Amino acid sequence: MKKLARQWRNSEDHNLSLPTHDNEPSRPLDTQEQEEMVRSLERSQAQQSRLWRTVFAALFFCYILFLLYSIVQQASSPWELRYYAYFMEEIHSWMIISADWMAVLACSFAIIGLLRESMHRRRWMHYSLYAGIVVAIFWLYYMLRLSKFRWDVIWLPFGPLSAAAICLYVDHQLTESSEDVRKLRGYMYTYKAS
Repeated sequence: MKKLARQWRNSEDHNLSLPTHDNEPSRPLDTQEQEEMVRSLERSQAQQSRLWRTVFAALFFCYILFLLYSIVQQASSPWELRYYAYFMEEIHSWMIISADWMAVLACSFAIIGLLRESMHRRRWMHYSLYAGIVVAIFWLYYMLRLSKFRWDVIWLPFGPLSAAAICLYVDHQLTESSEDVRKLRGYMYTYKAS
């Protein structure tokens, strides 16, 4: 290995170095090129923001559909669903239905917060977080009262709460990305060709 390294250092062939572009002079972007680049980044960021907000809203909408199915099942055939049957001795059926409606409300607030274009979208996400905390406290209280802790229903308390937390995180990341693109516009400079 040392012999190879010595041969490489002592070689006469300088083609092993990285290429440089001394032949073409580098120049900064002029104002119009900068403007086009920033507009392109703004459009791209806006598209990505809409895409990811829609993806997460669709996921939470599917979760709402699942909750609505659970509500209908609990109302029509109480305790038939296994994840509710654990609580048959602890909770009245109407309390489970109420908790699920609260979870639906929490997820709905999260979706509104994600898809809304106003300055108050964060407020909706906070409403979702507060509703999710209420649902989590309700379910954790009754889960801890069971004779045996059931890990397979851990999603009951943490489903709506995690939806709100995920929405806040996604919104924070997308807003931060948008701010970076806005800052880039401030860094533009005027270039005068000589």
